[in-house]
Amino acid sequence: MNRNILLKISDLIKIYCSGESDFYALRKINLDILEGEFCVVLGPSGSGKSTLMNIVSGIDTATSGSVTIMGTTITGLKDNALTEFRRENIGIVFQFYNLIPSLTIKENVEVASHIAKNPLGIDEVLGGVGILDQKNKFPSKLSGGQQQRVAIARAIVKNAKLLICDEPTGALDFENSIEVLKLLRDINKRYNTTVLLVTHNSEIAKMADRIVMLKNGEITKNEQNLQILSADQLEW
Repeated sequence: MNRNILLKISDLIKIYCSGESDFYALRKINLDILEGEFCVVLGPSGSGKSTLMNIVSGIDTATSGSVTIMGTTITGLKDNALTEFRRENIGIVFQFYNLIPSLTIKENVEVASHIAKNPLGIDEVLGGVGILDQKNKFPSKLSGGQQQRVAIARAIVKNAKLLICDEPTGALDFENSIEVLKLLRDINKRYNTTVLLVTHNSEIAKMADRIVMLKNGEITKNEQNLQILSADQLEW
């Protein structure tokens, strides 16, 4: 089955100016990610992973080059248009959950639901991530793994086509990490959501459709994974 390109990154460069010298965080990145693909971006600290994620998500700006999502070149949008596009089409899951402590689980997800044009049902999403029975609790009453599930629910309730995950298992133990990874793959399959997962953990790449490796701001590997493992098969 032929799939369209959902995310196209072309000649992307990011330079940070520091005193008399310039630091190249990204050096002419070119990358296509297909609709419905589960892509893992690997690299050590300082490789440019987070910079790439921030530019793709519209949080940061590029020095040059372009990022095109679903045919819209977001690197050329003005602030208001970029905010609206990101609100409708991109879900973001961070390493730390960023939940609002004074709101219940359901209310945390509702916040994201209310800013989307075609959101998914809140109970449907909470059920899908396995925490529907926790919806009236506050974040402080949940485990780390459960809080990350809420963060994922908040990201996908918008019915976003692109889900960006920045070290989503970084603050979790092994068992909770596996459960979150299983959940992300399930969302990828159930909703045909394109997943871009950024991590330093090379084991996670074994469950990806596409593996991209960054080093010193450059792509050193970009290949399809021909031996995809399930999350249950991962070890670290």
